[in-house]
Amino acid sequence: MLCLRNIDYSKDGREILRAVNMRFKQGMSYSILGPNGAGKSTLAYILMGVVKPTEGKVLLDERDITDLSVTERAKLGITLLWQEPARYDGITVEDYLTLGGKLRPDKDELRRVLELVGLPYEAYAHRFVDKSLSGGERKRVELASLLLLRPRYAILDEPDSGLDITAGELIEKVLNYFKRTGTTVILITHHEEIAAKTDFAYFLCAGRLMKKGFSREVVEYYKKTCGRCFLAGMMTDDH
Repeated sequence: MLCLRNIDYSKDGREILRAVNMRFKQGMSYSILGPNGAGKSTLAYILMGVVKPTEGKVLLDERDITDLSVTERAKLGITLLWQEPARYDGITVEDYLTLGGKLRPDKDELRRVLELVGLPYEAYAHRFVDKSLSGGERKRVELASLLLLRPRYAILDEPDSGLDITAGELIEKVLNYFKRTGTTVILITHHEEIAAKTDFAYFLCAGRLMKKGFSREVVEYYKKTCGRCFLAGMMTDDH
């Protein structure tokens, strides 16, 4: 089990996260839901080891991994899909997916994961992961790479950003694939319809955990709560 215990995080004197506790059980899918600026991506970076919490601990199977590097966490089976996918000049999609040959999936498996994310194998396997691919195409390539890696924990930071109107269907296929392979998914999003596709959700607002529970219940609470905040903001602006 991967856990966040009493996590605080501050930067430049500004409090971003306060007393956050979360648990992620093996083989389930989770969403961390909240408006922009709630601290969701910061939590993703803390889980991956990109940043270190000001206070609190990150635990994996009751082992304290708070001080472990990104590389050390990756070796333990934790991986992160960045919100903005990278570009790699001179590397083909197939080379990228196989880590330059370190992974040895057969062509059928490569074809299967590429087609699952909406990229036909013949059209994309030998293209380069550079500016010739759109941001949405690179996001799909990165999703395919995670499917091949089969990590213990896959942290997906806004996986639907940059994708077209089929994003919801794609995310559902990815979640189902990960469930079959036993990967725990932690999905960062501000879209209710995406969060509702997971098993369990945490609602984060202004760096604090507001609610947790089954995803559809949390989504309904989120819609009502953020709707009230939006209306209150409009009234304040008007008056």
